[in-house]
Amino acid sequence: MAFKVRMVQVAAAALTLAGVASAQAQEVVLKLHHMWPTVAMGHKRVVEPWCEAIAKDSGNKMRCQILPAMTGGGSPAQLVDRVKDGVDDVVLTLPGYTPGRFPIMEAFELPFMTNNAEVASAAAWDFYKKYATQEFTGTKILATWVHDPGFVSTSSKPIQKMGDFRGQKIRAASRQSSKLLARLGATAVGMPIPAVADAMTKGTIDGYLTAWEIIPSFKLQEVSKYHTEIDDSRPSMFTAGFVFAMNQAKYDSLPADLKKVIDKHSGGELSRTIGRYWDEATPVGQKAAKDRGNTFIKVSAEETDRWIKASAPLYDEWVADMDKRGLPGKQMLQDARDLIKKYSK
Repeated sequence: MAFKVRMVQVAAAALTLAGVASAQAQEVVLKLHHMWPTVAMGHKRVVEPWCEAIAKDSGNKMRCQILPAMTGGGSPAQLVDRVKDGVDDVVLTLPGYTPGRFPIMEAFELPFMTNNAEVASAAAWDFYKKYATQEFTGTKILATWVHDPGFVSTSSKPIQKMGDFRGQKIRAASRQSSKLLARLGATAVGMPIPAVADAMTKGTIDGYLTAWEIIPSFKLQEVSKYHTEIDDSRPSMFTAGFVFAMNQAKYDSLPADLKKVIDKHSGGELSRTIGRYWDEATPVGQKAAKDRGNTFIKVSAEETDRWIKASAPLYDEWVADMDKRGLPGKQMLQDARDLIKKYSK
């Protein structure tokens, strides 16, 4: 009898272990990789809450392994391929770090298009769905957004008028912002944001284009003295686009219930919400620069219009590029503008 009881106990234990192993086998761990430090707004307000939400809504059957500040290896520019190739399951990055690879979504990186990240992010999602899914083959885009209004910061020479750009080496965030700087007379230096502080300290660059949101995260207020913004009545000097992207094969491998969780936490509403977070971070970045005693410069409407006129050919170039690709460039540009107006109401 004792032998039979022992065998029953062993069998029960084996079943329990098998059940635990099965549960563990069913758990999905998404390797989520991005370039921001853990103190950055994007990490705190976007990445961590998203991961908490998918864990909760999946009953903890799906969770994230978060790799911040490129701790998973590679460079920010490689993230678009890392997620496409399945090296990472999910990434947040800027397509503009790989110039020319994603020209359709550059519509929202053209200068003087918008001055509100929430509005432009909602518009960018609709534009992506209509025109740009073909640019991201092998990748499931969960959200796409732009940052708060961009401006230029310098260390020794303030930018007060267009002529002040001459002789300045300025960091650019994308192909279109590089073209803008060239039209304004500066030498553009393409560079992901994590490298900017070191480049400023070493004198590799004299200034940088960016938005206020990211300033405190990389302590950029400490390597610059002057911050030049254009007149508030005009659209933003420049903007850069982001994507929240998942490996398509990884998504396809998920059971139906976990796909629903991902779908619930992606799309137009998420894009718009992230854009709003960027807008809300503007005062925080400005305060960091003010607290250090940096100088703020506001370019007049008349001078801003000179910059707008100088950059006008970039629109024609983008339209022509789309036309060469067999796409309706003029209509696409108008659609981008109309979508921005739609969400501005």
